[in-house]
Amino acid sequence: MGAEVVQLVEQAGPYLTAAVGAYGAAVLTRAQDVAADATVGLGQRILQLVWRHRDEAGRAELERVVEEAADEQDDTYSAAVLSRLLRRALEKDPGLREELSALLPAPAAGTVTITASGERSIAAQHIGTAITGDGHIPPRP
Repeated sequence: MGAEVVQLVEQAGPYLTAAVGAYGAAVLTRAQDVAADATVGLGQRILQLVWRHRDEAGRAELERVVEEAADEQDDTYSAAVLSRLLRRALEKDPGLREELSALLPAPAAGTVTITASGERSIAAQHIGTAITGDGHIPPRP
């Protein structure tokens, strides 16, 4: 179950960030705009799906988190906050996991997810040489 939740959160994250960036806190109540970008529209549908699966207290928390993410100027922070909220909701609600799985596009065959975590971390699928750390002097041509 844990790996499934992580995969769903990673798939949904960019859509959530795009929707909140485009509509702000109104994303939870706004009717879907037919002309909206596909990414923004899917992010909005995901957030509204989470909204429908929450009780009154959960909806208040969702509103607060979305407002906070919308007010934040740092997309990385917003993505982290929204991902954490989605992960908690998915861990508690198997029905939500099923509905979200059906809503998200299937990952392309051979899709690779790479995560870098920690100070000075790097992530790459294909790389020749990666040198990190202080004091490295690149070779002269």
